[in-house]
Amino acid sequence: MNITIIGTGYVGLVSGACFSEFGFNVTCIDKDKNKIDSLQNGIIPIYEPSLEDLVKKNMIAKRLSFSTSLINVFKDSDAIFIAVGTPTNPNSNNADLKYVYNVIREIADLIDIKDSPKLIVTKSTVPVGTGKDLESYILNYRKELKIVKNFDIASNPEFLREGSAIEDFMRPDRVICGVESEFAKSILNTLYRPLNLRETPILFSKRETAEFIKYASNGFLATKITFINEMADICEKVGADVQDVAKGIGLDGRIGSKFLHPGPGFGGSCFPKDTRALAEIGKEFGARTSLIETVIKVNEARKINMVKKIKKAINFIENKTIAVLGITFKPNTDDMRESPALVIVPELLKVAKYINVYDPIGMNNAKNMSEFKGVRWKENTFSCIENTDAIVIITEWNEFRALDLNKVKECLNEPIIIDLRNIYKHDSMKEAGIKYISVGRGDI
Repeated sequence: MNITIIGTGYVGLVSGACFSEFGFNVTCIDKDKNKIDSLQNGIIPIYEPSLEDLVKKNMIAKRLSFSTSLINVFKDSDAIFIAVGTPTNPNSNNADLKYVYNVIREIADLIDIKDSPKLIVTKSTVPVGTGKDLESYILNYRKELKIVKNFDIASNPEFLREGSAIEDFMRPDRVICGVESEFAKSILNTLYRPLNLRETPILFSKRETAEFIKYASNGFLATKITFINEMADICEKVGADVQDVAKGIGLDGRIGSKFLHPGPGFGGSCFPKDTRALAEIGKEFGARTSLIETVIKVNEARKINMVKKIKKAINFIENKTIAVLGITFKPNTDDMRESPALVIVPELLKVAKYINVYDPIGMNNAKNMSEFKGVRWKENTFSCIENTDAIVIITEWNEFRALDLNKVKECLNEPIIIDLRNIYKHDSMKEAGIKYISVGRGDI
């Protein structure tokens, strides 16, 4: 079976590499010639653990290729996945579908009633009803296809976590397929048959249901994060330990332990834009999601509250140099989109004397961002904290988890660590003689 994936961003590239690993012939298409040239030379434009090796392996095996031209592979394609960006519309909180429609117009031009039927699959996160709208668009654009409708559109939303995307694709919790025909169901069944050995649940539903499942999933997970963040605030007031609270409630099978980790608020490419889009969907159809709207507001306020927490911990902050460790929205990615650091660091720049910054992977992406103008970039952890007055941990990279605290204390002018990810225990900080501020656990 031949698969074409349009878009070589995070979702498209990971999906293409993994489908080729299953044994399918995959061509990834992108209009960005520089990106395609790089990929053809084995240079990966994003950071994702194990992705580079997987891409190179399947390129060598001739199962994975890259091109700027859809027309050259369309005729022989059995399934065409759309994996382009659907960012928040700058004029509203709805998803911007301009890239999706650019692709659909090109596909509509290439459909030939004499060829074998084509399955078009939306992998991008799209508003409910998009599949139906795309089908109508093609039929109106190519009226002869109303007589010989040799294409179908399905929804197959992705649930890839940055930093563990390959594992999520190869061993998913579930696969969601929104279909309107046996033809579409048959193609997707074949594509995901390699997961049968792992007994992965594959749910077939209406297109609209599949489209909505993605928003509902991300809305719920964002709510869990926001809930535990608010519980952390109460814990600080009453003297409870939020990590024990999270463990205690997470042991309840109805709740579960995942996404109950307090911190500076959620970020990334999915949760912020998908919660905003979900709220807009509710407004559009007269079924407002007050809970999701509140989650959005609380999460935005969370970042500013973390700045207040830092200011409170550091006396005379206007004379101090602060070391910031980690600026990506989560570890094991170079993705800066909606990272809490994009709010926290600029606010600290307004009040502190100097801000040193180190991130293992994210600095190349961040150096050209206006939010970081004026920071002092450092090449490693200890050059970042040398002769500073406090450390702020924003992203919980593994290399920050087991620092030599005695050496850390020697580097600091004042032994202060503000840990926004709770990666250390109070006892170790107390033993090292470091003033330690964490989230929802009290200070020492």
